[in-house]
Amino acid sequence: MKGLDYVAIDFETANTYSNSACSVGLVRFVDGKEVARFYSLIHPAKMYFIPEWTETIHHISYADVRNKPQFPEVWDTFVVPFLAQVPGLPLVAHNAGFDMNVIRSCMDYYGMPVPELCYFDSLKVAQKTWPELDCHRLTYLGEKFLIEYNAHEALDDARTCGKIINLAAKAQDADSVDELLAACGLEMRRL
Repeated sequence: MKGLDYVAIDFETANTYSNSACSVGLVRFVDGKEVARFYSLIHPAKMYFIPEWTETIHHISYADVRNKPQFPEVWDTFVVPFLAQVPGLPLVAHNAGFDMNVIRSCMDYYGMPVPELCYFDSLKVAQKTWPELDCHRLTYLGEKFLIEYNAHEALDDARTCGKIINLAAKAQDADSVDELLAACGLEMRRL
C-alpha cells in the first residue's frame, strides 16, 4: 500500500452465531481521512431470535431487521461495489477475527465464495502502538482520544476504528499501512 488508505469495517450480530449479521458499516479512508461510508441493516440468517442482551448492546430489534435485505443482497449490491470503487484497499477492523469470521460464516451459510481480501487488526495495532494503556477496547480508545461515537453502532464503530489507525500511524510516524504494520511488527492477513 502506497498511502494511509484502507476501509474500516464493522458488523453487529443478532446473537452469538457468527452468521447472524444484523448490520454492517464501512468507512473508506484515503490518506487517513474519511472519504466515503456505507451502512445497512441486515436480515439475519434464519432470522435467529435477537435476545434482549444483544438488543441492549446494539439497539437493533427484530422489527428493525425483519424486512431488510439478507446478507447476499447487502454484500453483492452494496459492499462489493463500495470496495471496488478503490480496488485493493485492505480492510481493518477492531478485533478483526470477529468481523472476518462473520464474513466467512455468512459466506458459508449462503454458499457464497469467500472473497480474496486483505485485512489487519486495529486492536493489535493499538496494543503495539500504546502498550502503556490499561485497555485497548474500542470504547476505551475512543474515550482516551476524545472520539465521540455511538458504541456498537456498526458505522460509528468502523469510523472510530479508522480514526484509531490514523492516530496510530501518526504516533508511529508511518505514512502508509505497510509502514504502520512494519512499525508494529504485524503483517497483513488474508481472509
